[in-house]
Amino acid sequence: MNRAERIRVALQDGLDVQGIEVRDDSHLHAGHAGARPAGETHFDVLIVSPDFAGQSRVTRQRAVYALLSAEFEGGLHALSMRALTPEEAENETN
Repeated sequence: MNRAERIRVALQDGLDVQGIEVRDDSHLHAGHAGARPAGETHFDVLIVSPDFAGQSRVTRQRAVYALLSAEFEGGLHALSMRALTPEEAENETN
């Protein structure tokens, strides 16, 4: 299983996920700090969960980082994320 799949599984196991997109952006960071020739170091995640209701952006990010701690320990260098409630996600599409 590659890192994108492990990220997806970890988030789905830890949250009530109603939508998730995981994109490997490692190729955009070649030569930057933390980048590895094999990639799988820089990711972008969009996650939609009702679990985020009433939480600040920082609290949401901390929850995601906690679920992905093993990935960070194993070489994940950077994670860009948008953590939204279903209502917030719906408002973005309208």
